Amino acid sequence: MKIKVSTGRKVYIVVSSLFLAGLCIVMMMPLVKVVAESFSERTYIENNQVLFWPKGFNLDAYKSIFSNPRITIAFKNSVFITVVGTLVNLFMTALLAYPLSRPEFRFRKPLLLMVTITMIFSAPMIPSYLLIKGLGLDNTLWAVIIPGAISGYNFHIMRSFFIGIPSELIDSARIDGCSEMGILFRIVIPLSKAVMATLTLFYGVSHWNSLQQPLIYLRDAKKHTLQIILYKILQDDVVDMLGTAGVTISPITIKMATIVVATVPILIVYPFLQKHFAKGATLGSVKE
Repeated sequence: MKIKVSTGRKVYIVVSSLFLAGLCIVMMMPLVKVVAESFSERTYIENNQVLFWPKGFNLDAYKSIFSNPRITIAFKNSVFITVVGTLVNLFMTALLAYPLSRPEFRFRKPLLLMVTITMIFSAPMIPSYLLIKGLGLDNTLWAVIIPGAISGYNFHIMRSFFIGIPSELIDSARIDGCSEMGILFRIVIPLSKAVMATLTLFYGVSHWNSLQQPLIYLRDAKKHTLQIILYKILQDDVVDMLGTAGVTISPITIKMATIVVATVPILIVYPFLQKHFAKGATLGSVKE
């Protein structure tokens, strides 16, 4: 059956598509300029001749970055924090969201109130630091992972999705003798791929871009993350930071290349989660 579209609707679709395409181009322009400058020679950079296409194309900046032990160590630390931290986040959030999504759970309302309070009030910096230090996590990568194991906002997204799972399905599993942990990992989580992919992206981006907590808790240079290195490169002298004295590469080129290295991993991961992210928490897990 062919659906007739009015002229006004067609005009709206065309105008909105052109507007969104133009907005997308405008938003991409700074990133394109950064990439172009990261591949350009020093002369063109200093003369401000690079716009959206590299001039004097070379890979010297990237060679300098990946040959620098500080950046390679920081990159490994960031990958570890992002991967392990995201797994911890998903595991702990699921453990809390599942019981609080079931109406038969006795302490559901007071626990929900406690989680909601954390979304309104956050712990002050000094008490948080003293707690981390008292637990023996200070100056360790776990100090960045453990305190944010559960996000109140992401918890509510997962809980809302779990509520959409039919109670009959869970009751049937209980009758068959399945434990609550078995129900969670064998039934609930496999039916929740969309929300898991969405929260993986949320948690992963948050860990990868985290700066404040690593700056507070990670003082050992061998435990610095890529964001700390990028922050110091942008704030301090890149020559002193990376030991590039005598190198003919422009400091601006090295800064731009470092920004690209810090951005590309998330851009690579996103396409694999895009279809699930589009669904997000807006779809039920099972259609009756």
